[in-house]
Amino acid sequence: MDLNQVTIEVLDFKASVAFYQKIGLRLIVSARGEYARFELPSGASTLSLHQSNYPSICGPLLYFEVDDVDARFLELTDLGVRFDTKPKDQSWRWREARFCDPSGNRLCLYHAGIDRRFPPWRIEKE
Repeated sequence: MDLNQVTIEVLDFKASVAFYQKIGLRLIVSARGEYARFELPSGASTLSLHQSNYPSICGPLLYFEVDDVDARFLELTDLGVRFDTKPKDQSWRWREARFCDPSGNRLCLYHAGIDRRFPPWRIEKE
């Protein structure tokens, strides 16, 4: 089993499409001004947006892994992306910076390296 995509609801479709392109996702589907799908710069999962007059923004926190959080933070800040937190090392050994899309969906730029799937506290099969 593999995660194919995550779909989030957005209030301002046009602004949201532009935002996700700005942060580096590649638009691969756009339909009727109400649905868009993006490929990420690496990996096989995709992200899609669906226009909604009442988006549910108390949902998941989406994590986008990059090799260098600080460099990407500076690049995106220069492009006008506003962050809620600056890059910071977390107690779970990930470096993170958090921000939101135009509809308020919560996003995190992070780097975990090997700890993403194999932290020291990982539970192994018995």
